[in-house]
Amino acid sequence: MQVPQDWLLKYTARFRKAMHQKYEGLIDLCKKSAIAFLQTVADDRFSRILEETTASWESVMLSKGFEIEVYTGTPQGDVVGMSDEIVAALDGFVREPDSRNVEYTTPPCFRYERSLCDLVTPRLRLRQFLKSKGDYTLIPGSTLPLAGQGDRFWRSDPANPYHDYIEKTYGTKVVTASVHINIGISDPEVLMRACRLVRMEAPLYLALSAASPWFNGEMTGYHSTRWGLFPKTPAHVPIFESHAHFIRWTEEQIAIGTMQNVRHLWSAVRPNGDRRPYNLNRLELRICDLVSDPIALLAVTALLEARLQQLIADPSLDPLQQSKLNAEDLVEIANENEAAAAKSSLDAELRHWQDGQPILAREWIEQLYAETFAIAKKAGFSCFLLPVKKILREGNEAQRWIKLSEQGLNNREILVQSIQTMQLREKELEGQICQSLVA
Repeated sequence: MQVPQDWLLKYTARFRKAMHQKYEGLIDLCKKSAIAFLQTVADDRFSRILEETTASWESVMLSKGFEIEVYTGTPQGDVVGMSDEIVAALDGFVREPDSRNVEYTTPPCFRYERSLCDLVTPRLRLRQFLKSKGDYTLIPGSTLPLAGQGDRFWRSDPANPYHDYIEKTYGTKVVTASVHINIGISDPEVLMRACRLVRMEAPLYLALSAASPWFNGEMTGYHSTRWGLFPKTPAHVPIFESHAHFIRWTEEQIAIGTMQNVRHLWSAVRPNGDRRPYNLNRLELRICDLVSDPIALLAVTALLEARLQQLIADPSLDPLQQSKLNAEDLVEIANENEAAAAKSSLDAELRHWQDGQPILAREWIEQLYAETFAIAKKAGFSCFLLPVKKILREGNEAQRWIKLSEQGLNNREILVQSIQTMQLREKELEGQICQSLVA
């Protein structure tokens, strides 16, 4: 069926205007994104177009959802705990063990431009609430940045025994902000294969997202202090050979106490679902620092989705099939690479899971980008993958902050600039993009 050309031209032009100069790589919006805007048109003439378009996306794209943790505080960068009040006042927000960060989730969605608005809209609601409470804002980054902030835990729910365990066991090492990217995969064995591949390549996504070079007032020497210090739990997580292996292992960990519950698997990636470990429906990538720019976050997600699409089309990409190394060697390489990426992000020297040979993180990402771009283009989301090149060229957030520090700015000055940039970016996206979806 032919899409009405006046609608196509109207919405493509609107998106081009919105993205021009600000968001490199999205200027050539694919037709599918333009067609998507027709979903807001309450006209029966387009109903069949909409149904066919939605079915087409679901046949070529994977669903995406995000769990976003973010700090609240002052425009001067002081982190202030407010999650109790936020959760009581706003639907869709949940508290973390420490009150200084709060989490919201986005619903599973196939369309990237819809996910963009799902990421931005809750933040705008949160900002409105914070403004009603005083001069408060959202603070970028994934670790407590200023001196005195990492000295003690600020409990959000003192009566919660699980939070009590977390505070006593881990302290402020886990008081971090991050983003968890969930990609829908319903077949459990395909999902386990995807987890194996992403486990081996998770350091690349950390390298793109690193945003925590400081903790408690000091530059730490890490690009991702969050992942460098985070207590991955249990200490040893194998490469899961099958869904049955994952079930058996999880039951064993809970029985011996290395996991307190099914959620207490804090690894770079894990299979997730409504009744873990039995009913699974998505891959959860947990390694990424908070990416404050939603466009950059969607670029990282697009690379992940394209890589998973490649794996689904070619199951031989499974590390247990393609690697020259055994499963225990793969675990060792994964752990070493995570540590290296936490330290040096895009400049880290990693070891490739296929043969153990050294490769720089940015070179590996460039290879994956080249391999998967055609896949993303065919599925209609290559325009959202393009900003990966900008991150490789200009650096991730941590690298940009480190550069400012080397130029003489202190942590607070860097934070103040970044807080303002984050807020401005959200306003631009809300005004230029999200309103287009409901126009």
